Amino acid sequence: MQLTQEERYQISVLKGLGQTQRQIAQALGRSPSTISGELRRNQEVDGYAAERAQ
Repeated sequence: MQLTQEERYQISVLKGLGQTQRQIAQALGRSPSTISGELRRNQEVDGYAAERAQ
């Protein structure tokens, strides 16, 4: 199941607040592996790129 634009925005915000992948997964009701893959695919030098992911 793909992440929605809103979920990607939430990942960006939570990651910026210092949340771990496991905490983000729990907050979104997703598996940690889904969050891990999303962050890995859309990582930029200065952090996660929610806009690019969409």
